[in-house]
Amino acid sequence: MITKLRANGFIAAFLGLALLASQPLTAQDRFTGQARVIPDSTIVTEATDGGFSMALTLSQGVPFQVYTLADPMRLVLDFNEVTWRDLDRTKLRNLSGVSDLRAGALRPGWSRLVLELNKPLGVRSAFMRIDDASQQATLNLNVISVPEEAFLAGAGAPDTGVAADEDVVDVPGEIIRRQQGDRALTVVLDPGHGGVDPGAQRQGLNEADLMLDFARALREELVRAGGFNVVLTRNDNSFISLERRVTIARAARADLFISLHADTVSEGQATGTTIYTLSDEASDRASALLAERHDREDLLAGVDLRRHDDQIAMVLMDMARRETAPRSTHLAQQLVASIRQDIGNLYKRPHLEAGFSVLKAPDIPSVLIELGFMNNPNDLNRILSSEWEQSMTRAIRRALQEWALQDAAEAQLIRQ
Repeated sequence: MITKLRANGFIAAFLGLALLASQPLTAQDRFTGQARVIPDSTIVTEATDGGFSMALTLSQGVPFQVYTLADPMRLVLDFNEVTWRDLDRTKLRNLSGVSDLRAGALRPGWSRLVLELNKPLGVRSAFMRIDDASQQATLNLNVISVPEEAFLAGAGAPDTGVAADEDVVDVPGEIIRRQQGDRALTVVLDPGHGGVDPGAQRQGLNEADLMLDFARALREELVRAGGFNVVLTRNDNSFISLERRVTIARAARADLFISLHADTVSEGQATGTTIYTLSDEASDRASALLAERHDREDLLAGVDLRRHDDQIAMVLMDMARRETAPRSTHLAQQLVASIRQDIGNLYKRPHLEAGFSVLKAPDIPSVLIELGFMNNPNDLNRILSSEWEQSMTRAIRRALQEWALQDAAEAQLIRQ
């Protein structure tokens, strides 16, 4: 099946939903989900006049549009909807007519590839070929050198409802650095509170000190087991802001982020370990109150979004969380299973959701472990016990090892 539109002169080429819908589609032809780039099947060839041809292979056919813009000169390719994780940027950056490129999310449902040009180039033809058997699609684009007058006359976006002047955040390589089971797992341990913020306090003890001690013990357990690189967000009684904690994790290129706490409840009795994952709304009122105390700063997590508006930020964060949210949930479930098997002292609802800011990094699977409640004498005694500490660190280590194996296997399936 070939869906094709050849540009008239140097006018923009466009292939939209309406054009695709004008031809009867079989069940095999329907476009669903997010397409991804097939790097080994993508070919870029430079012409002697400075133009080039590109065969961009995607996992499935999607509507697209191709056009040029002036001031500055750009070649723009819009797709509905492509992830650029596996795009080989080197092939395109090495073209003599291309000075730079950006690829990323544009708005919900649309992705954009922008090639900045250092000479006037025009779209000669653009068409998509879809393989009936594999459903892989190849966008065949032919770009030629044109006089500046012709470029300016042909520059401009088609009126399709996709704004031409919106920029994208370049997403270099993968938004998600997903481990494949072939390297050590980088784990960032985050002892809660610290410095001017001691956290919960009972019997002359404070949460910040207890969590630092536990984080050090857990680091020792993981390093001794092998297969882990461990980073602590703090290794003394320093105050580290919530935003800084996530920044440390991202700088370490963390595969996992684990925040450690032992809080209190003001009403009633609660006991046992709880594993939290992120939710826009807390699982219950107690979770909301805990999140309110931890959530002391605003946090805009994700890729560098300083020069971009909130809409672009939300699109990118949503893209990343589609992958990290279920991975965080799987980690929480594995932790619950391992702790239940080795220790048994779990909260009545051991896996809860809350809006903790420290969990809001969209690109890193994250959990918050409330080891227990300091106002409960039994929980506090357990946290102070070296035997309990050894059992808990061992249970967490086993959970991380099991999660890593399952996560790597899933990553391999995604890439097939």
